[in-house]
Amino acid sequence: MYNILKIQKTVKKYMDSGRFEHTLGVMYTSAALAMCYQEDMEKAQVAGVLHDCAKCMPDAKKLKICKKHGIEISELEASSPYLLHGKVGAFLAKEKYGIEDEDILNAITYHTTGRPDMSKLEKIVYIADYMEPHRNKASNLTDVRNMVFKDLDLTLFKIMSDTLVYLRRSSQGMDPMTVRAYEYYKSRLLQKEKEV
Repeated sequence: MYNILKIQKTVKKYMDSGRFEHTLGVMYTSAALAMCYQEDMEKAQVAGVLHDCAKCMPDAKKLKICKKHGIEISELEASSPYLLHGKVGAFLAKEKYGIEDEDILNAITYHTTGRPDMSKLEKIVYIADYMEPHRNKASNLTDVRNMVFKDLDLTLFKIMSDTLVYLRRSSQGMDPMTVRAYEYYKSRLLQKEKEV
């Protein structure tokens, strides 16, 4: 259905070599997680290969695309346009690469912030982006890589927790969607514990 090799070749033109290596890592990791959790592997690969398709685009161009096409921008995104690469990436996936599947587009949109009540594909791409083989900076990567094939939601929550700790320590702003996603999964996991 999708010509993944053709998408890869096109995406490569708009990325530096490090970003393209990361992209391939996310694509393959997404496919492996899709195998584990009975998700559509082709959709996982497409979302993985396109998740950062707007990452190397200049910030001014990201802002211009959002303004021209009515893509909603938060105050934080307006002051830190690099955060827009998920939203702009989903727009490009649809307009340039012909992706119509809403689940794939959402996986691209929310791969950095997460959101409440994510689909399985969204979780897979979010997690793959964090832990693909070329990633090596996060302090709990070994734990994440060990737990991901046992419990998708627990892994998702662990990454969100670690991300919030990192963002609170850094000078970067915190996207409200990330906080909402964290609170949502925290309450879901607490509810799950009560039911056991």
